[in-house]
Amino acid sequence: MKVVTAEEMSRIEKQADAGGLTYDQMMENAGQAVVDAMAERRDVAGQRVVILTGPGNNGGDGLVVGRHLHDLEAEVSVYLWKRETTDDHNFEAVEERDIPVTRLDEDEGFETLREWIAKADIVIDALLGTGLSRPIEGTLAELLGVAGQVIAERADAPWIVAVDMPTGIYSDTGQSDPVTVPADLTITFGLPKHGQFLFPAAADIGELVVDDIEVPCELTADVELELTTADTVADLLPARPLDAHKGTFGKALVVAGSVNYTGAAYLAAAAATRVGAGLVTAGLPGPVYPVVASKLSEATYLVLAHDMGVLAPGAVKVLRENIEGYDALLVGCGLTQEEATAEFLEAFLLVETIEQRRRTRVGFAVPGAEEEETEKQEAPSSLPPTVIDGDGLNILAKIDEWWKKLRPEQAILTPHPGEMSRLRDAEIGDVQADRIEVAREAAEKWGQIVVLKGAYTVIAAPDGRVTLNPFAEPALATAGSGDVLAGAIVGMLAQGLTPYDAAVAGCYLHGLAGQLVGAELGSAGAVAGDLLPALPHAIQELEDL
Repeated sequence: MKVVTAEEMSRIEKQADAGGLTYDQMMENAGQAVVDAMAERRDVAGQRVVILTGPGNNGGDGLVVGRHLHDLEAEVSVYLWKRETTDDHNFEAVEERDIPVTRLDEDEGFETLREWIAKADIVIDALLGTGLSRPIEGTLAELLGVAGQVIAERADAPWIVAVDMPTGIYSDTGQSDPVTVPADLTITFGLPKHGQFLFPAAADIGELVVDDIEVPCELTADVELELTTADTVADLLPARPLDAHKGTFGKALVVAGSVNYTGAAYLAAAAATRVGAGLVTAGLPGPVYPVVASKLSEATYLVLAHDMGVLAPGAVKVLRENIEGYDALLVGCGLTQEEATAEFLEAFLLVETIEQRRRTRVGFAVPGAEEEETEKQEAPSSLPPTVIDGDGLNILAKIDEWWKKLRPEQAILTPHPGEMSRLRDAEIGDVQADRIEVAREAAEKWGQIVVLKGAYTVIAAPDGRVTLNPFAEPALATAGSGDVLAGAIVGMLAQGLTPYDAAVAGCYLHGLAGQLVGAELGSAGAVAGDLLPALPHAIQELEDL
């Protein structure tokens, strides 16, 4: 499914109209879609419904909704703002049914509006839709202010349904006007819009339903932004043939952990097993090995050189000698940023020698190092498809132009907003202000696949592909959740998915597992370990589609 800007949707609708799907028919389809979505969720017969109706097509959609709800025996009232009703056949259909209508300019002191909303079971917002282009002011601001005040004062708040978009949300940026009345249900038409997945506006959308209103698919071909769907990921899941053996499903190597972060190594390695990797090996600092091995008996282990419980440069030799035959690599979860670990990671992932890196690593210049001779590190000549997470990213962020030195041809980088801000030398607020474009630009500049984590995770590739993960689940906002995600991605990578597909599938499975855990345990108190048994259930749910 594509995700569009307001301009892209306007262009698509114009092309659809020119191709024979008229605006009138699209309004009819949209209005019917709203009613169908409402009727699926509750019985509308006898419900008192107030429809806030504006100018343009969004208001037309609202009038169609009013007609259909009336025919389903709802008690409908229509409140008009700046709508010219001459030659408006949708309004004529409302009048023919004797549906009560009040115009804002005839409602002194908003008395009728107050009375209607105070008694309403359902309030439908069909004022602007995606048409907002400037801050709301004047009579519209007053209307929304009154409506919001009356709703807030009620002990039994009405059900708020938005037609295409709650009024006050900028459909491209995700900004939300202070007078916006948050929706419980938003039915959007044609395709979802950028702002429905960007905060703070995403918090005002409520449940989002997308209806295609019969727009031809070919008109969306040049839209770049995708939304991951269950069907998409179901098609990506590796086959599980009856004659399979563990080698069929790939070997993943997880290099992770330190004495202070033993859980990161466990969660990442366990997640790789839970998404179906045939064999998972955990490469751990010596003191971490017994802790993780006592919890995860299904993995094999490489015990690596350490310095006070964190990985040290000597670990490179063991990895070089053992890495052949692995289909995927994850490095970074819970490593810490100690200097010994930084030297290990640089020797393992970068193409330069340690002393050369010491000269270029930001904040770690070594006096006189330019005169010293350096020895070539015994790093592997090549690495399998690689995921870099957590402290792996934090260490890279301290190296000038690190992306030009990475040994993997194309890695999957999985930063949260803080890590992304360090990688880009930018403020977190700047990252969060335009997550889609930030991920897109980073992937193109670095030549890597970027997974910008958070609510509605963004996955971007250097070739311009960008995909939104459709989950914003509070149960995932817990320590270790990112380690589970990294493990899920490397597990899919080990099973033969391309790096981009592995990132898309891993993110979706992680989000769906979070949703399952949230539904069972609630959003508070769920921990990262709860995601592990939920991952196979998420896969099964997709296989059952």
